[in-house]
Amino acid sequence: QVQLVESGGGLVQAGGSLRLSCAASGRTFSSYAMGWFRQNPGKEREFVSTMSWTGNVTYYADSVKGRFTISRDNAKNTVYLQMNSLKAEDTAVYFCAAGRYPIPMNAAYDYWGQGTQVTVSS
Repeated sequence: QVQLVESGGGLVQAGGSLRLSCAASGRTFSSYAMGWFRQNPGKEREFVSTMSWTGNVTYYADSVKGRFTISRDNAKNTVYLQMNSLKAEDTAVYFCAAGRYPIPMNAAYDYWGQGTQVTVSS
């Protein structure tokens, strides 16, 4: 089992920045690919970004490419999502997830956090 806890969400104005963190505990964090997803009420959870366990493979959704950066610190069992130039459409609950491979699909991840709300005011 892997337990994931997100933090760092909040309210920010459009154009601003936030950094989300996801702290992991349980089984070996460094052996998992880590992903970020987001969801709004009534909509499907959508892929945002993912990173392999080595950190050398990353993918981003087109909607966030160039604005968001995923990173991880295996010594701290933590993955981050730096979000810059935020837009109103980035408003969502953001979830981190752990899985075997850095695949941009919900089904590829076995463990999920509870989510953290990000609200971007226009």
